[in-house]
Amino acid sequence: MFSRFFKPPQLLDEPSIEWMFDTFEWALRNFDASVFFNETILVTPSNAHFPGSGSNAEGMASLIFDQVKQYAGMQHWPYRLVDASSIESIPSVRVQIEGPVRGAAGVLAKVDDESQKLVVAYHQEYLHAPEVLIADYAHTLAHYLGTTAAEPPPGGEGNWPHVTELLAVFLGFGVVMADSANTAKIRSCGSCSGPAIERANFLSEYDITYAMAIFCSLKAIPVRDAAPQLKSSLRPFFKKAMKDVARRKPPLLQISKEQPVA
Repeated sequence: MFSRFFKPPQLLDEPSIEWMFDTFEWALRNFDASVFFNETILVTPSNAHFPGSGSNAEGMASLIFDQVKQYAGMQHWPYRLVDASSIESIPSVRVQIEGPVRGAAGVLAKVDDESQKLVVAYHQEYLHAPEVLIADYAHTLAHYLGTTAAEPPPGGEGNWPHVTELLAVFLGFGVVMADSANTAKIRSCGSCSGPAIERANFLSEYDITYAMAIFCSLKAIPVRDAAPQLKSSLRPFFKKAMKDVARRKPPLLQISKEQPVA
């Protein structure tokens, strides 16, 4: 009779949590679970994962994108990286990927016509806040990957921006997606702030952080390794989310135990 007094508080509404689990399951079915378990890592906006520097804005944008597509397992897709200020809209292009859609075994697509390559646009101001640029790249790649699914995502196509943000977490970019969900300030001097850099997010930072907890649970990444990568304001929520995910023990979390490791 006293159980209701000891029930842990709800971190997010139940339909949102169920949708996240369903979407992860959808992603594992459609985008090669073996790549997720054997190759995907938790990416951090650090020198460890993003070493090097470019001599100019275009070079830096290209360097970061090359690293993002490698971590996403989509380095073999045909892309055309452009400055967002040079185009009015992103053309709709569909490509046929021969062989594995993701992972190290992917076969480099040969597309000679530049107009038939997938456009990835970067904003030069994002170079002042690399985590925002990384998140923006990851969300773009998640969108392109999502279009190859053999079945519609949970919630339907009307939920597409939210699905692709969660898919970016599935690709390993939960840290940057969560940390960049709110405005990042550019420091222009010791006592003032420059203009705000914003990433147009559809899921809240708490939704994304919970999704990252699902990712870490599936990948068996300990809280002590993942939590310090997040900004300090999200760490307490992430720790609670990890406990909530473990408490639920849905069938999805058994996939990692059953998945054969090559």
